[in-house]
Amino acid sequence: MNLNLTGKTALVCGASRGLGYACAEALAKEGVSVLMVARREDVLQEAAERVMKVATHGAMVTYVAADITTEVGRVAVFSVQQDFDILVTNAGGPAPGDFRQWNKDTWMAAVDANMYTPIALIQTVIDGMAARGFGRIINITSGSVKAPIDVLGLSNGARSGLTGFVAGVARSDVAAKGVTINNLLPGLFDTDRLQSLTESAMQATGQSEEAIHTARKANIPVRRFGQAHEFGAMCAFLCSDLAGYITGQNILMDGGAYPGTF
Repeated sequence: MNLNLTGKTALVCGASRGLGYACAEALAKEGVSVLMVARREDVLQEAAERVMKVATHGAMVTYVAADITTEVGRVAVFSVQQDFDILVTNAGGPAPGDFRQWNKDTWMAAVDANMYTPIALIQTVIDGMAARGFGRIINITSGSVKAPIDVLGLSNGARSGLTGFVAGVARSDVAAKGVTINNLLPGLFDTDRLQSLTESAMQATGQSEEAIHTARKANIPVRRFGQAHEFGAMCAFLCSDLAGYITGQNILMDGGAYPGTF
């Protein structure tokens, strides 16, 4: 299947590990030149070197070590390159906890990272995409947007706000100009984020890692956790010409765990 992405350019956030890395890798394999962004330079540099090894059709892989959730970080990124054909937004999910313990600062940090930052990035790139007649924006959100998880209230709230925003802007005049915007909602994938949630559950319940993983897999019809490369492949497809008729959608990848019809 030819995704016709050769020669395109992409900005991928949170790209040093996990699902962000998988998206950067999948795009580079399709001949997309990728600018990878994450906070830790040592980890990011190593990740960029690995992605460069699998890049095809002369695609280049560069990186900027910055906190994309800050204005300073965004300025650093766009000082390197202003225009992109593809934007993949991604920020680490807020920590789990009891909502009774969260103050305004806690909420604002979650909203900044998981709602406002994607919106700010979209604002910066979308008009250029529309002017060129092609754009793909993928927001990595969470399966909790469809099925909220009580201890992930910060994520439930902030990411749902982003989802509402995208529902409107994806159907605005940019759609007729070749720009699509979709959200990718991961369920339980075998990433550092899953390990972090598992450690929190171990502390809260006293159960072993094996017991927690076994119980979680039992609630997933495919009886396993997702693999990052599967997520990356879906991201690359949504960025392709073949997905030009898909916009404003929340695409859930959770192994069938969500029980609803819609």
